[in-house]
Amino acid sequence: MADALLPHVSGLLWLVPMLPLLAAAVIAFMPDRLGRQASWLALGTLFVSCVIALLAFAVALTPAEHGAPLLATAHEWFKFGDVAMRVGLVLDPLSAGMGAMVSFVAFWIFVYSTGYMKEEARFGRFFGFLSLFSGAMLMVVYANNLLLFFMAWELVGLASYLLIGFYFEKPSAAAAAQKAFITTRVGDMAFFLGMIWLYGQTDTLLFYDHGKGLLETGVLGSLAGITTVGGLTVSAAACLLLLVGAMGKSGQVPLHTWLPDAMEGPTPVSALIHAATMVAAGVYLVARAFPMFVSCGDTGWPLTATAWIGGITALYAACVALGQNDIKRILAYSTVSQLGFMMVALGTGGLAAGMFHLIAHAFFKALLFLSAGSVIHGCHDEQDIRKMGGLRQAMPKTFIAYAVGMMALSGFPFVFSGFWSKEAVLSSAQNWPGGYGPFLLAVCAALLTAFYMTRQALLVFFGKPRQPGVHHPHESPNVILVPLYVLAAGAILLAVIGTPMWPWFEEWLVGEHAVFHAGALFTPHAVTMMLLSLGLVTVGVGASWLVYRFPSGDSRALDPLERKFGRVWKFLGEGMYFDAFYDKYIIRNVARLAALVDGLERLFFVPLMALAEGVIKLCGRWTGAVDEQSLNQGFNRMCAGLQHRADSASANQSGKPQGYLRAIGLGAALLLLMYFWMITA
Repeated sequence: MADALLPHVSGLLWLVPMLPLLAAAVIAFMPDRLGRQASWLALGTLFVSCVIALLAFAVALTPAEHGAPLLATAHEWFKFGDVAMRVGLVLDPLSAGMGAMVSFVAFWIFVYSTGYMKEEARFGRFFGFLSLFSGAMLMVVYANNLLLFFMAWELVGLASYLLIGFYFEKPSAAAAAQKAFITTRVGDMAFFLGMIWLYGQTDTLLFYDHGKGLLETGVLGSLAGITTVGGLTVSAAACLLLLVGAMGKSGQVPLHTWLPDAMEGPTPVSALIHAATMVAAGVYLVARAFPMFVSCGDTGWPLTATAWIGGITALYAACVALGQNDIKRILAYSTVSQLGFMMVALGTGGLAAGMFHLIAHAFFKALLFLSAGSVIHGCHDEQDIRKMGGLRQAMPKTFIAYAVGMMALSGFPFVFSGFWSKEAVLSSAQNWPGGYGPFLLAVCAALLTAFYMTRQALLVFFGKPRQPGVHHPHESPNVILVPLYVLAAGAILLAVIGTPMWPWFEEWLVGEHAVFHAGALFTPHAVTMMLLSLGLVTVGVGASWLVYRFPSGDSRALDPLERKFGRVWKFLGEGMYFDAFYDKYIIRNVARLAALVDGLERLFFVPLMALAEGVIKLCGRWTGAVDEQSLNQGFNRMCAGLQHRADSASANQSGKPQGYLRAIGLGAALLLLMYFWMITA
């Protein structure tokens, strides 16, 4: 069946990213009054893309032998000299699973947006930006060429800038959009340099090209055999540059500061950025280039750096999330932390663990952001959790959806996908030969995740409404609630494919067939890791319950932890002062340097340029005078003399034949006289 469908899928796969991109192009020319029609166009094209992506996923359920891609196209795009740049698409388990997840989750975010943003004046423009965002991310997923990957990657950055700054009339939103765009450019420059380096060494940017692609054995071997600065191999150095690019897009420390500020965009944007698209792109880049990372060794620089950066990011963001009071900002730091978990898995060799956590996280984090949006909608745009409380009675449906997402993220056993995906990450880190550092960091982050998510749930949905606070909260309409139900179901059902009893996802990703084995759940290692995961969530939830089980009815009261740890709480609330550090030691110094350059330009270069301009003008006037008074006048006198002689000669030309005959006769007579004189002499 899959073999029969593959030729059809190969002809349709390019439509998956192109349809949303075309919809974005069409919507760009539609007036704002046609916003409803623009939303239908965006929804319709993404629905078709989703259907094709799910069909491609079904085809990829029967992977090719030896883990090779089922489909890897390469078409000539342009030529420079004798060299042709070829681009194409790739379909393998990695891209098939990722493409299905992105299109499916994005579609339900689109549906949610039709209700959440219906009163927005720029309704159609919003869907145009969403379509651009989704289409660019899908192109990232299916690209078989690193240059095409990078171009789509940059389009993702552009779309995020447009969406984060959608309310551009707000200074905070405009500043957040600029911050996201500039911060991610730091990583993008490293990505660009890595791409150029790889092309210079291999003369190709294709991932798969009949044995000659970047991710195929021959090229990997050649890259691993060439050393560069510090004894690093070319593959290791290029992987480190790609990792910096991934750090920017996926908000890893220290390039994470843009991600919490991205909350300035509308809530559906937050869900799309933090779940299915932009932040997933960085993790996907590492996963796509994973064969290159592995070629450097299990404890080589690229994988070691990935593991440690991921561990530090996971723990840092989990700590900072403790001190936040904005419902979306807590989830934003949670996203940063979970991205760190994914990097830990990839860095410790757990490709399947990292990707499974990425896909599971997309469902429950989209669910949490959309549930938070439902809360904000029902609370009349209030986002401070200190002013909420008791919403379980007023918004029971939103509460159930949120509870599913909260338990999945916290790692509640055994029903929720987050339990199994986090257990897989911890298992990969625990088995890493490079040491226990990333594992211990991830363990601490997992414990804190359960704590701060329980805190958020207790302050928002439990207790009594606080004063002053939200007045008359209400449940959201069905167009907002239905996507929550679908995503909640996904957050639960994904647990089926990630258990040790049936590790279907892990085996499928490497081209193997999984076998159900109930005994795998009771091996010493599996039992130890499950008990660890269970212990972490129990301690985290229990500790949070003890602290927040009786919240104050006054929204202005200090948080219990703030009363005990005031300075530490402020330190966490300010994100450990990363922004202040950057502002003081980087931004201000750059501003001072810019002011110095501006001063030098005004005091030195501008007068120097003015002097040079005066000298050049003086030389121009002198050469003009010489030209006018010497060359031009001399030439004019010569021309006048020639004209006078011509006039004199022309005066003798009467035009009468008699005069000409008379002159001829006179001349002939003179010649005869001279002749006779000469012969007689």
